[in-house]
Amino acid sequence: METGWKYVVKRLGMMLFVALLCLLFLSLGLMIGYGVLGDGDNATAILSLEKWRELIGKFTGQ
Repeated sequence: METGWKYVVKRLGMMLFVALLCLLFLSLGLMIGYGVLGDGDNATAILSLEKWRELIGKFTGQ
């Protein structure tokens, strides 16, 4: 088993890789849910800030 900084860097790299994979799958899921299953015409529109402001505004009544 490795010890020291090599072990720490290896584990942090693995955690970063898993976090990036989670973000990738989250964005793909949002795009599929909005563009394919929902009635959105542009699947990549769900990733924009304006679309999120619009959605949050609908839920909060603003």
